Amino acid sequence: MQHEPFRRLEARTLVLPQANIDTDQIIPARFLTTTERSGLGRAAFYDWRFTDDDQPRNDTPFPRSGAGDRQVLVAGPNFGCGSSREHAPWALYDYGFRAVVSSDIADIFKSNALKNGLLAIEVEPEVHRRLLDQPGMTVAIDLETCTLQLEDGTQVPFPVEPFARRCLLDGRDPLGHILAHEADIAAFEAA
Repeated sequence: MQHEPFRRLEARTLVLPQANIDTDQIIPARFLTTTERSGLGRAAFYDWRFTDDDQPRNDTPFPRSGAGDRQVLVAGPNFGCGSSREHAPWALYDYGFRAVVSSDIADIFKSNALKNGLLAIEVEPEVHRRLLDQPGMTVAIDLETCTLQLEDGTQVPFPVEPFARRCLLDGRDPLGHILAHEADIAAFEAA
């Protein structure tokens, strides 16, 4: 799969301070009826965005037509816990998010996100608190240098597994990375 290469992003944040947001809240199980990645943005946080009779909620932090300029989701600790489902990062990506920032992101969600074009960033609790306390802050994320710049200019380094970083920079998933080297592999095998 190819996705938009991730190099530098400057965007506002959308803040969900709640802890333990699980994958069923990110995309309810009833929407897991497809293996298509596109179109799932409509189901992202569906029960937070719509009433039981499918009417838009007025008490939701989510814009109705996608993330817009709020492409950085700042979430409470233990974000993405629960069952493993690639649909969760697919839904967030399709909704318009390009990065998720928290003090603690569930390992399986983080792995699925990084494989599917969504940058998952873990920051120290004090940085996380600053982000939670200032919803809508404009931040800049530079994946080349692995730094997150806050609105006041503070630079915060963050770790990203090197292979996942390479794939995000190239705009490919791990399989796409291998296929991009198909000719080299064939030449090696022929030698």
